[in-house]
Formats: sequence, structure tokens, C-alpha cells
Amino acid sequence: MVSGAEAFRALHQGRAPGDPLVLPGPWDAASARVFAEAGFPALATPSHGVAASLGYEDGKTPADEMFAAVARIARAVDVPVSADIEDGYGLAPKELVERLLEAGAVGCNLEDSRGGTLKDPQEHADFLAEVRSVAADRLFVNARVDVFAHGDGDPERAVERAALYTAAGADCVYPILAPADVLPLLRAGTQGPLNMLARLDGTGPSPTELGELGATRITFGPGLQRRAAQALGDIAAGLRRSG
Repeated sequence: MVSGAEAFRALHQGRAPGDPLVLPGPWDAASARVFAEAGFPALATPSHGVAASLGYEDGKTPADEMFAAVARIARAVDVPVSADIEDGYGLAPKELVERLLEAGAVGCNLEDSRGGTLKDPQEHADFLAEVRSVAADRLFVNARVDVFAHGDGDPERAVERAALYTAAGADCVYPILAPADVLPLLRAGTQGPLNMLARLDGTGPSPTELGELGATRITFGPGLQRRAAQALGDIAAGLRRSG
């Protein structure tokens, strides 16, 4: 029987240009069901979106609450769920893996920054290698590269970090906030799947266009949760006017 992690990993393989794996980001069980019922084959929680749903600022969600939220999402759907767990909350690799598996996650995002500061890349690579060793093939590890979010934005530096992380066993790398015009360079310098962030405000390339530039998979950060909150705000305003 194919495990959830194996099924999730297989979704990243053999993607044609222009046909990336699109992973909506549920922030609670109800949104997860909406995305699953729409036919998406897998989901990827956004830590920022989950934080907002729980009443926290980004990066301020207690680990227990984040894992509990992931567990509620994973229980609500029959498709694989990957979890954004920020930088790992300071947990040792063994406990981190155990908690992800207990929550029902098949994968995770792990950031290479803490508090807005980039970590030492070799130390982070060593951490990823420990996570991979403990998890074996039970988790799909997406290594976030924060050079464009918290560093100097040098694509070559991003490629160097990505190479360290894939050598350490990461299944995918995620240069968050990388400009679309550097995506071909990132693609050429990166082995394995490449995750890119798509915007929902019409200011950037579509998921298909990002796929044509070299992205393997597409996520949206907190964009979907923000769009839903905006729609709810519009409904609330309408109720006030009608009342």
C-alpha cells in the first residue's frame, strides 16, 4: 500500500513545463474541505494563514496550537497534507518528526531563518539531514530558502543554500519571494522540485506561467486566507448596510 508521503512525493515527479503542482493552503478544517472537494490532490498549510485564523501574528503561534491546527486539517480531508511549521519551533528532529506524523502530516516546510535573520546554511543543512534521517521516507521535506525574504536577494546565494539543503536530503526547495525573472536561473542551479509563491492580486505570473519558467509546485502563502477574510468583510459590510 502506498503511504501518504509516497503519494505526495509522486505528485512532484514528472511535471510538464506549465503544469506545476498547485497546492492551496487551508487555514482550518472547513477551508481544507473546500479545496479537497474542488479536486486538488494535496494541500499545504500556510503558517501565516493558520496564525491569522487562531488570532496570532505571523510567527507567534505556539507550537502546540500549530500542530493541533494541522491535525484538524489533516483529519478533515482524504488528500495528503503538508504542514508549514516555520523553523521547527526549536524542537529536536526526533520530536519534530513524531509530532508531524502524529498530526497526520505527510510533509513539512522548514525555514532557514529565525526572527528575520538567516541561519548559518551549513548548520541548517545539518538540521535538515537529521530530520531526514529520523523521518526516512515518511515525510516530504520542503526546505525554504529565505535569501529573498531576509537576506540580500542574491540568486547565487539562494542556489548555494538550495544545493546544501538538497544534498542534506530535502525533497524540494522553496526560495520564497524570489522574483519571477530569476526563476530560470534558480531552476538551472537547483536539483529536484522547486516551489514558488504565486500571488492572487494579479501582480505576478500565474501558476501556469511560473511552471513554464521552471517551478515544480506552487503555493500561495497566506494569500487564500486573506482573500477569504476580505470576502467575509465584504459580506459583513453588506449586512450592515442592509440592516
